[in-house]
Amino acid sequence: MRINRDILRVSAMCVLVLLGAVMWAQCKPGDPVGRFEGSATSAQAGKLDVSLNLLCADGRYVGEIDTPMGVYKVITGSFVSGNLKLQLTLNGDNITMEGKVAGDNLQGTFASGDDKGPVDLHRTKEAAPIATSEDKLTLTPRQWKEDLKYFATELPKRHPNAFANTSKDKFDAAVAELDRKIDHLNSDEIYIGLDHLANLIGDAHTYVEFPKDNANLPLAIRRFGGDARVVTVAPGYEQALGTRVIAIQNTPLAQARELAAAITPIAETASLKDARVDWFLTTGMALHGLGVTQDRDTARFTLATDDGKELSVDFKTLPAEQEPKWVHVVAQLPLSEQHVNGSAACTYLQESRTLYCDVRWIRDLAGPAKEMFETLRREHPDKLVIDLRRNGGGDYNVGLKHLIEPLRKEKDINRKGHLFVLTGPNTFSAAMSNAAQFRSMTQATLVGETIGERPNSYQEVKQFTLPNSHFVVHFSTRYYKFVEGADNVVVPDKEIVPTWDEYKSGHDPVLEWVLATK
Repeated sequence: MRINRDILRVSAMCVLVLLGAVMWAQCKPGDPVGRFEGSATSAQAGKLDVSLNLLCADGRYVGEIDTPMGVYKVITGSFVSGNLKLQLTLNGDNITMEGKVAGDNLQGTFASGDDKGPVDLHRTKEAAPIATSEDKLTLTPRQWKEDLKYFATELPKRHPNAFANTSKDKFDAAVAELDRKIDHLNSDEIYIGLDHLANLIGDAHTYVEFPKDNANLPLAIRRFGGDARVVTVAPGYEQALGTRVIAIQNTPLAQARELAAAITPIAETASLKDARVDWFLTTGMALHGLGVTQDRDTARFTLATDDGKELSVDFKTLPAEQEPKWVHVVAQLPLSEQHVNGSAACTYLQESRTLYCDVRWIRDLAGPAKEMFETLRREHPDKLVIDLRRNGGGDYNVGLKHLIEPLRKEKDINRKGHLFVLTGPNTFSAAMSNAAQFRSMTQATLVGETIGERPNSYQEVKQFTLPNSHFVVHFSTRYYKFVEGADNVVVPDKEIVPTWDEYKSGHDPVLEWVLATK
């Protein structure tokens, strides 16, 4: 958890590291390429099955390494004197891999943040071609059916209990129905069909990943009670800020939400489903695939202002991976909504003698946690707040090692009324696990909203790729139980649901309640 004054220094260091990686030498004919299978042994997660697909294209290394944590893309690489060096990335998480190549064997090490360990790979065959967006849009019905058959065979085989929430007969019937329709569906509709099948398995870690060209629309919406409000837009769409969504194209909002619910996990809570639907309704690929819009690149939203006036706004999709300078309905974002570089950021609030730490990922926490404990000992705050409301997960063992276990020993802060953990519908995966562990292993008070993911469920994700579309399918591999009792949910000790009036005025009632608590 990095103190805010260090963010610029850390960012500059990261830029220098990446610039150094770009200046690496690349590849030439005869340098090692191919499909490599084997393992990487993580100091944090143990032995992991991995596969590397590596090509040399136009003098540059390209490819990806498939791991249980996700598919990392090759940024750059070099091969010098028998030594292969690769830099890979996934959602800002970078891996460096180095090793000696002898025949078909690749042995070396990897490093990723606080984690490192040995890598042992063996070349098994030629590398597969790298997928492009165009590949996905020009498949024949036969190729789509091959993908569907592969999906329907592999997912039940790899998931430890695929039919816990949907019977095999119902799953097979849904597969057969999609197979019958494929000749008449576009690629977005087929994606929706595949993702619906994955979500019949029921857990939040099993789904078909959106490809990069998913046609994001330049707005974000959020539910407050029964209303969906536009809270963020790209420049040029400011007239939509703060309005209520009435309809998308000709589809009333309630109906659009019902359609989008088909690609949410059937066994998870309503709050998790609602949070995912909010995002699907601003994704052109999803709206087109669900039949809400005629194409994926434009969506007309019918909106209403607080004084009852209606307006229509045509939102055009953003170029792939473009990040505009977002405009928010709130003039000054509260701490919990502000950008965080890396896994976490801490701010000491002098007036309330509170150390607030916004933890966005449960990974790479050794350095940030060290700074957090240094601040605890220097400032002697009355309260420590660990905010997990916007945490996408990671490895719960990292949270145990760097946060929960050390905080158990802090007698001054590990007391009721002094240690707080903030939760919400988007407290996901390892963050959900750690929230439940904070409750059972420390004196923390949980504050906020009920967590969307169920604590006793199938988790620990792996992936496989469909042969023609190259869609990436995520699936759970292990059942975890983090709470006792009949209610399979993590409900905070103090439940606070923010209202629209609070949000639009820049207030964070959850954090404010903690600060005001005596």
